[in-house]
Amino acid sequence: MIELQKVTKRHGDLLAVDGVSLRVEPGELLVLLGGSGSGKTTTLKMINRLIEPTSGRILLDGRDVAETPPHALRRSIGYVFQQIGLFPHLTIAENIAITPSLLGWAPARIRARVDALLDLVELDPAAIRDRRPDELSGGQAQRVGVARALAAEPKVMLLDEPFGALDPLTRDRLQRSFLRIRRQLGLTAIFVTHDMIEAILLGDRIAVMGRGRLLQVGTARELARAPVDDEVAQLLSTPQRQARRVEALLGGEGGEGGDDGDDGDHSDDGAAGDTDVSPGEAPGETSKETP
Repeated sequence: MIELQKVTKRHGDLLAVDGVSLRVEPGELLVLLGGSGSGKTTTLKMINRLIEPTSGRILLDGRDVAETPPHALRRSIGYVFQQIGLFPHLTIAENIAITPSLLGWAPARIRARVDALLDLVELDPAAIRDRRPDELSGGQAQRVGVARALAAEPKVMLLDEPFGALDPLTRDRLQRSFLRIRRQLGLTAIFVTHDMIEAILLGDRIAVMGRGRLLQVGTARELARAPVDDEVAQLLSTPQRQARRVEALLGGEGGEGGDDGDDGDHSDDGAAGDTDVSPGEAPGETSKETP
């Protein structure tokens, strides 16, 4: 469905992305995981030509994206921004309707699509459609961002850390809601995050990036059991280290400051593969939540 072939991006002397090659299968959710400066967001933005690669090819359904005008390409791919990006002078319905309007859809079709999408993201159309973005909570606004990305019925979605700025409870609800929507619609998606736990919960596979390079690709269990290097091993073991600290604190064993005795030697942390976490699985869904 999506294939990157030795994709590179330079900004002058800075090598932002270095020869990345990977493939995302139809219906798969691939997480691009890495810290700041790893190249994950630049890689994402090259897929829909928000950023043009210096070299390499990107294929969508076997066709080089460079052969499609950027505006037409972007209208065919759903994109969810980190900062949501709703237009403040438009109503929620008008925000969601932007791409269908540009594609020339009939007004009745647009209205039906807007209401259907608000239902899909668990917002009441009658209560929400005529509001302005500044009348919404952060969770509601991000749900509208997802609805807008789905408005033109794309088969591919790109998501750039969409839930990173939300409180933990809202973030958890939106993660579960997104999993439900993706499975219901059969979407192929690439999801950028720096959060290892989010990557485990959402991703069918995880592509770990660092310093502009693709370090390793696999399921969470594959990466944990056979990390390619210490950087990947440390990244995969972080959730378990944090869980041990939380357990010690809640059990009264951590002492002041929550020191769990971590002396910096994580040679045993590679046992992260013993976890029973199943990538892409999350707790049961809730309905009509309004964070």
